[in-house]
Amino acid sequence: MITFDITHDRLRLISTPIAEALTLTPYTPPESNPVSIKSHLQSLLPFQSPTPQNNLRGQILDFILCCAALASADGDSPSLCWIANDLSSAAVSALEEMSNLAKGVGMEVQTTFMEAVMYEVFPILKRLIKETCVDVESETLVSSTVSAPVAYAVVAVHQFRWFVMQVNYPHLGKLCHLVIPCALTALDHWSPEVKDQGMVCFIHLTKNVNAAELSCYEEPILDVCCRNIASSDELWYHVVEMSVLALTTILPRNPRNHWFEKIFIEMLNHMERKPMNNDLRTSWLLLIDPVLDAMGLVLLAHFRSLFLLFFQWLHTDDDKTIVLVLERIYTVVKLTWVRRSPYFDKLLDKLILLYKEAVMREEREIIHKKIIQILILLKKCKGLQFEEEWGKYNEDPEISSIKLT
Repeated sequence: MITFDITHDRLRLISTPIAEALTLTPYTPPESNPVSIKSHLQSLLPFQSPTPQNNLRGQILDFILCCAALASADGDSPSLCWIANDLSSAAVSALEEMSNLAKGVGMEVQTTFMEAVMYEVFPILKRLIKETCVDVESETLVSSTVSAPVAYAVVAVHQFRWFVMQVNYPHLGKLCHLVIPCALTALDHWSPEVKDQGMVCFIHLTKNVNAAELSCYEEPILDVCCRNIASSDELWYHVVEMSVLALTTILPRNPRNHWFEKIFIEMLNHMERKPMNNDLRTSWLLLIDPVLDAMGLVLLAHFRSLFLLFFQWLHTDDDKTIVLVLERIYTVVKLTWVRRSPYFDKLLDKLILLYKEAVMREEREIIHKKIIQILILLKKCKGLQFEEEWGKYNEDPEISSIKLT
């Protein structure tokens, strides 16, 4: 249990500038959620009641939670965007000072301070998130009353995310038993903002722990990744990044594991429903390469869905999409050599057509370069079959000049 070398007067000295700045910060609750987040944060400040509380320890932890919420404001959160950078910076400075006071009673480094605080506050934050969560089995609110505003869950998940982001490798691994249950609770929430912060936590976690430390949580982590793939398009980038990292960290050498197939198919199905959504396709194309590398020859089982999407995307007006598609096609060809595939002929035709059309595109040089790289690889892996198909273009002056060496 963390202890502090601090008096009431010292706590008042540290907290007063934060309290005054927060009071002066303009805030208007959104019409969709009349609960005042500003008032909620002010309630966490010490010495708010007319008679000072005797529970100094409780006031210190509440103040740390208030500072964590203020520090977590990064301008992207619709619920915390009203918090100015100066106020966020002041909150971080106050937390650093609290850390120094904790060091005076046996705390050696700031990371240790954060770890100790996480043990104290994560059960509180998890409870606040869960109070407005949805039971994934019955699809009903977990909370038995309507007295728990979702704004409290939003603040709690931002506090949770800020704490998690303060701890890195190798210290974060020993906190998995604290971080993962709370993050899973956030991902089971119905609010996109709560889900998003939970995803950010999982992304940070998978980058800072090893497979052994995550192995005990393999099933719930991969299950929650799969269930959230189609949750909301605004979360697509983070859910793909989270799923890619989870698969390649937890199952790095096991591409035949059912979770690879389940998550990969779920992603393909979601994009098949919205193939022309530019944000969805570019995010997936940008992030999916590690999963393709891990799956290797297993990709042969998904050729139909993969190439149908690739062929559609090669006809888009967006040059960035086309370049990304060509890079992913190169990866798939390199890993599978397009073995026994009925898509070889069509792929070659599509590449030749794109090569001709690309002369009118802004990124024609990079597109031509990517196409030639794929053609050289196809020539190596298909041999005589490629030569026979390539011979059809001997009379085409735009194509016959291409050097595949």
